[in-house]
Amino acid sequence: MSTTSTTYLELSQDGGGAHKFYEVTVQGQVVSVRYGRIGAAGQTQTSTFPTLQKAQAAAAKKVGEKVRKGYAPAVPGQRAPRAVTRRQVSSAPSTARAVAPVLWRFRTGSSAFGIHVDDERCWVGNQAGDVYTLDHGGEVLARYSLPDGVKCLVADDFWIYAGCDDGRVYDLSSKLPFAAYDIAADVDIFWLDIHEGVLNVADRGGRLTVIDHEDEHQWARGGRGEHAWMVRADDRAVYHGHHRGVTAYAPDGGGELWHTPTKGAVLFGWQEADAVYAGTGHRVVQRLSKADGALEATYGCDSAVYSCATSPGGRFVFAGDAASSVYCFDRDGTRLWKLGTGGGSALSMQYHEERLYLVTTDGSLVCVDASEAAITAAQQGTVPVARDVKLAAALPTYAPATAAGSVTTVTAAPAGAVVVECVQEGGRTRVHVVSDGYERSWNVQFPRAIREPGARYVVDALHPASGGFYRVRGDIRRLL
Repeated sequence: MSTTSTTYLELSQDGGGAHKFYEVTVQGQVVSVRYGRIGAAGQTQTSTFPTLQKAQAAAAKKVGEKVRKGYAPAVPGQRAPRAVTRRQVSSAPSTARAVAPVLWRFRTGSSAFGIHVDDERCWVGNQAGDVYTLDHGGEVLARYSLPDGVKCLVADDFWIYAGCDDGRVYDLSSKLPFAAYDIAADVDIFWLDIHEGVLNVADRGGRLTVIDHEDEHQWARGGRGEHAWMVRADDRAVYHGHHRGVTAYAPDGGGELWHTPTKGAVLFGWQEADAVYAGTGHRVVQRLSKADGALEATYGCDSAVYSCATSPGGRFVFAGDAASSVYCFDRDGTRLWKLGTGGGSALSMQYHEERLYLVTTDGSLVCVDASEAAITAAQQGTVPVARDVKLAAALPTYAPATAAGSVTTVTAAPAGAVVVECVQEGGRTRVHVVSDGYERSWNVQFPRAIREPGARYVVDALHPASGGFYRVRGDIRRLL
């Protein structure tokens, strides 16, 4: 009969510092480590040792390391979880005389910030933790159920990620969503961006935190201002927007490249190849040169700007304000039109193929016909009857993998699939490719919650990233 022992530790600092727990359980020859933000379920990693004595020694080593870092014994549930900052926004009725030509509207049931639109799908994520995918005609295809509110949705090539209020960033690129990054407990996520597998996080305190594809901290900056609602990244810099303006940093953390004060606090950010766009609380969108931060153009609105976007190349600039209006400007700053959204202020937006997609304060994903003909007709009072999208009776729903047992098992690798294996390296469980034709020394970005040393998994495909690692594309199955 195996004995079970558990050690529970917490590290909680005053003034908004760390607020996290670390729990080690020994059950026979199995050591389970659970860690995360206080009050959350956290992530779990499990290792098996050849003897009970070795399992106990490994557990004691882990506990000792944490105690030396300031963790102390505690009782679960006695210390309250840190409050999560939910963006407080107001939304007044639009003063525009005409309403935008809305083609369809999908009501998610909760205020929504997250949006991503690509050639295949539209994505929307709300404060209830629901992420829905729809086709461009408005049919709902699937739902992902995440454990907390969704702050934002971002894409990195064809991988889709959701920044969540539980402090994790989930990869939604396959049917089995998984936590690809676990943000430190003292980082209150406001916005994030991912470029070539490197995660850039802007937070409430105005800090910028950069984490690599293996969920390992690279560098951080205190920032020039608080409430950082903007972060965008490319090969040349990370662009960080806060209440004092926009600051560009070298991607490797080498230092500040430029800083430009903005007219008002930055509430949203967008980027094109050579410019970044900052929507501010003082009713403007400002276009800044990526090269040196120079102000290139200003786009004036009639209320605080909650969101902005552009058509390809920045030919047209769009903005959503706090008074339920949406605007379109020419590249030079000339206002072309202002229309009402027909239902709440746009908290985020994206343009795609002559359509403008909005997520609003009432939790709707709205598809607006942004073609010249449709806008002209709308200004004259002729708009289509917006279709209210309904959920399918049997909508596929996917939840994150939280343990090895939540993964489907197979006894043989299907033709064309790729086999990967979990191995121990430097005290951490890494994942490498077993199948021929791949660089076996590269790590695979893989769900931490289901990693077990020695376990093998089958994935549909692996794609190389410029940082020298592989990303999973498609389903993950345990190979027995």
